[in-house]
Amino acid sequence: MKITGYRSLTTVHDWKRPVGDVNGVIASGVTEVPILLLETDSGLTGVGLGQHVDIARVFPAVENEDPRAVSALYDRMLAQVFKSGHAGATYGAIAAIDMALWDLKAKMANEPLWRTLGARDRFVPGYASGLCYGLDDDAFEALYVRWAELGFTSAKIKGGRDLDRDIRRLLKARDIFRANTARPALMLDVNECWTRKQAVRHLGEIESQIDLTWIEEPLRRWDAEGHAVVGRAVRAAVATGENLTGLDQFGPLFDARAMDIVQTGSVWGVTHFNRVAIAAHAHNLPISPVGYNANPVAHAAAAAPNSLGVEVQDFHFPVGLKVDQQIGDGGIILGDAPGLGIEVDEAAIAANRLNGAWEVIEGPHVRPERAGLDLGPPIRASHP
Repeated sequence: MKITGYRSLTTVHDWKRPVGDVNGVIASGVTEVPILLLETDSGLTGVGLGQHVDIARVFPAVENEDPRAVSALYDRMLAQVFKSGHAGATYGAIAAIDMALWDLKAKMANEPLWRTLGARDRFVPGYASGLCYGLDDDAFEALYVRWAELGFTSAKIKGGRDLDRDIRRLLKARDIFRANTARPALMLDVNECWTRKQAVRHLGEIESQIDLTWIEEPLRRWDAEGHAVVGRAVRAAVATGENLTGLDQFGPLFDARAMDIVQTGSVWGVTHFNRVAIAAHAHNLPISPVGYNANPVAHAAAAAPNSLGVEVQDFHFPVGLKVDQQIGDGGIILGDAPGLGIEVDEAAIAANRLNGAWEVIEGPHVRPERAGLDLGPPIRASHP
């Protein structure tokens, strides 16, 4: 079997609620989902999810290659862009191809990817994470009640701008999830919006009232020394890494002992997750991937010996994607369909009339002008 070509599609995920974080909120709750279809001369098609705008520059590294050589092809793609750089958008293209290659490899074996990767159990523990920053208090409560009804015992909320609001919501989440456990695990994600001293001060106040399991991305993603400072000053674990690409970017944080929970973004692919998981395991650290559309990296998490749990962000899947997995029992229950278990209905995608909005200027993927520079919630957002 050889790889012969690719096609790109874009569908949308309708979250049916505003989604976002301290950096911005998508009020419509509709976001783009790029899909890569990797074609072969056998008729099998591999599915990869995630932005891949640099695909034309990376694809020559895998064209006419046997898709079963996934790890070697991953390195071949990195070598293809050795001088011009492999981070950012280029790494997204590498990851989308990598995901499609793993999908093909498992399909050729006629088994689900979690089996191909060596997992023993189809169940992947998870924690509830509703991208909830833009919700009012009533909607916030209703959302996390749904997670509790699905058996979840841990939750992460989005915060970072209003400390009183963050504490109130953490306490509310604790009350909700006590329906399932006496001591819910509670996490706070501030998406890189604090300085070192802000992190220490704010976490001191939070920890006077709440047993916080971890603080996520308290500082800029590359600040290894700062994360280590915060980690030594607070009781909560420090979680970060979802926006880092390649082991080279994780190296300084490992060296500084700056992470207690090692995270990866599912948009960076399966091989990336596997390699970071091994590196974390060598440092006696757990790994937790960030869930995203169709939770593709959950297959890899099922096989990792140090997998703590997957972030689960929603109850349903993007338009036109049929996904062989269930959300329940406090995690993800993977199915038996070959590969990633994702079927793409191109007719349904073509018939869709919703427009996504991840990249709008006020959205959570765009860092605000004064991020990390605020002394407190402003009375007015601007003074035109």
